[in-house]
Amino acid sequence: MTTIGETISRVRNVIKGVKEDAFLTDRFLYALIIKYANLAVRRQDNEAKIMRFQSLFETLPCVDLMEVSKIDACCAGIKTDCKIMRTKQPIPEPMEGSEGPLLRSVTSLDGSIVLNNTNPTTYTAMANQPNFKYNKTKYYWYLEGHLFFPNIEWEGVRIDGIFTESTSAFHCEEPCEPRQNDRLSIPDFLFVEIEQSVIKELTFMIQAPTEASDDKMNPLRS
Repeated sequence: MTTIGETISRVRNVIKGVKEDAFLTDRFLYALIIKYANLAVRRQDNEAKIMRFQSLFETLPCVDLMEVSKIDACCAGIKTDCKIMRTKQPIPEPMEGSEGPLLRSVTSLDGSIVLNNTNPTTYTAMANQPNFKYNKTKYYWYLEGHLFFPNIEWEGVRIDGIFTESTSAFHCEEPCEPRQNDRLSIPDFLFVEIEQSVIKELTFMIQAPTEASDDKMNPLRS
């Protein structure tokens, strides 16, 4: 699996004319790579091709939970008592698929219970149905960086997903590896397409100031 640092270096090697431009930071290049990676991966997910690439997914083996209110979980309309748990810390930002965050599975810590993805509005409507008390399915939803879990008593969950941010805080103690050494969870066959899109945008941005009278118009220097 290619690392973030290797992918950034590949882009820099193609844009040799601006290799020393201090404004083309690793952070800036990575943001462009992720921008086009999201588009490419979302298209693949829409064609039901992403979930089969098991190597792309990372596991957060033990994500701590805490109790929050129904208001915090955006399901205040639930009429019955409902205990809501939430991930204590925000999870690393997941890559977006065609139908939301690319989380392949959210389960109990031992993996024996798999939760179904939903949203606050849908869950509130279900919970207010008279026969919902017979529904034994466990649910979760993603909201503002956290996962929310109605009607569970667990201390933690296990999450498999494709993330655009480092997951090291969920795996290791300090010191952790530099971010550049983290793998880039993108299928190899999409690299060329993503790099071409990044290079096309960079070329446009780099050429813009040479055609303008004021260097301040360079979008890299804003």
